[in-house]
Amino acid sequence: MKAPERLRRIEELLGQHDFVDLATLARDLKASESTVRRDLDQLAAKGLLKRTHGGAMAIEHKSDEMNFVARDTRQAEEKELIARAAAGLIQDGMSVIIDGGTTTYHVAKQLTGKRIQVITNSLPVANLFSNTSTIETIVCGGFIFPRLGVFLGPLAEETLSKVHADIAIMSAGGLTEEGITNSNNLIVAVQQKMLAAAARVVLCLDHTKFGRRALSFCAPLEKVHTLVTDKATPRDQIALLEKHGIEVLVAG
Repeated sequence: MKAPERLRRIEELLGQHDFVDLATLARDLKASESTVRRDLDQLAAKGLLKRTHGGAMAIEHKSDEMNFVARDTRQAEEKELIARAAAGLIQDGMSVIIDGGTTTYHVAKQLTGKRIQVITNSLPVANLFSNTSTIETIVCGGFIFPRLGVFLGPLAEETLSKVHADIAIMSAGGLTEEGITNSNNLIVAVQQKMLAAAARVVLCLDHTKFGRRALSFCAPLEKVHTLVTDKATPRDQIALLEKHGIEVLVAG
């Protein structure tokens, strides 16, 4: 692919996803990472994007897909039901990893009366617990991904690689028979550390995420122990999960 085509494709991807990491761009453009870096620097010099750790971000966001507040209003009733069911799996004395999705934020709101230890890369979750004396909160380091409010990058990954939790409460951008996916490689890299750190993984997904494949692959279904979803999830999708040995809880 020639340089002008690569530049157009980078702008197109940023228009769709707001943030794209270097590895994904290199794979999509069939170019080396050093070539992609030069392309990004060229577009950044023209003011067409913002360079970030490991990739690039659109300056003028064309959608609210990654906006935490806007995303939190979607399937709000389903998220609340899922959150209550997932929170019922967490007992006093547990150590709990909570990732940065909007559904997991609803789970966190259901935990405020419990005596637990929380490890999170989510600023909204950390702020929620900041004045809660019964919950000890550990926040990952790293750089803050704007608007979603999560810590990402090597520091966040290193923190999670050094902890162990009884349970991880996680979300995803999509789920198919191949596994779980999310919106970019930086989020996925942190989630993979969470998966490795937890004795039990609870995935919280509303029905809109089933059959959907997001940009970056995170993990096969076998990494998930329990999935909590809502009544609108098709029965064949539930059967697929059960075939892979996953416990499925249908909330509400």
